[in-house]
Amino acid sequence: MDQNTRKVTVIVPCYNEAEGIGSVLGGFNKDELRRFGYTLDIIVVDNNSTDATAEIAARMGARVITERAKGKGNAMRTGFRSITPDTDYVVMLDGDDTYSSKEILRMLEPLRSGFGDVIIGSRLCGKIHDNSMTMFNRFGNWLYTTLVRIFYRANVSDVLTGYFAWNKVVIDALAPNLTSPGFAIEMEMITKMARMNCEMYAVPISYHPRHGVSNLHPIQDGYRILKMFLKNLVWNPPTEVVPELQDAQASSEV
Repeated sequence: MDQNTRKVTVIVPCYNEAEGIGSVLGGFNKDELRRFGYTLDIIVVDNNSTDATAEIAARMGARVITERAKGKGNAMRTGFRSITPDTDYVVMLDGDDTYSSKEILRMLEPLRSGFGDVIIGSRLCGKIHDNSMTMFNRFGNWLYTTLVRIFYRANVSDVLTGYFAWNKVVIDALAPNLTSPGFAIEMEMITKMARMNCEMYAVPISYHPRHGVSNLHPIQDGYRILKMFLKNLVWNPPTEVVPELQDAQASSEV
């Protein structure tokens, strides 16, 4: 690999996303990414789907890994464990085609330029298309985002987004400390990254109506997200994590 080329591992957690996964994978313009100096390793984590999600993903060239324990958090942690050591950046987005995979360059540029460690795709500051987010969900997201900004002093504008980009050194430090099995994983990642003093910034993204049926239960999952927010108020990273992360960040900037 050319020394100016950066390897990006993309993780797509999926449960019964046969209607959307093809559009997600087809949206990555690999020729354009190569012109900008990126190669992709796309991992689809099939979370025990009962439809053709895995078959479609494999046919489109993705590396398909099965995680039998249901839950987005379980799928994400499996994806993190599958990242190859030569990866430079890690991207995560959902498999329901609500997020635009063609906007990946917008997520990667602040990492490549050294602007930050973690880039969060913000729907609330971006372009939310009609019928893609209910007013109830939008209000809940705004409320949780406001609480995280106040209590964790995190520079984020959408804490429940499903579009992230990281320097790999952040994932190396963060992933062993993740425990959420389900939809509280985004809240867990953001609050723990704030406690780890990661430099987090948001970029505006598009958000579209999903394909297929949502697996999110707003009341039940909202309660679990609230519990995660409260739990991590008293969480501190292991003593070795922050120095190791800082050393790795310094090395990556040289």
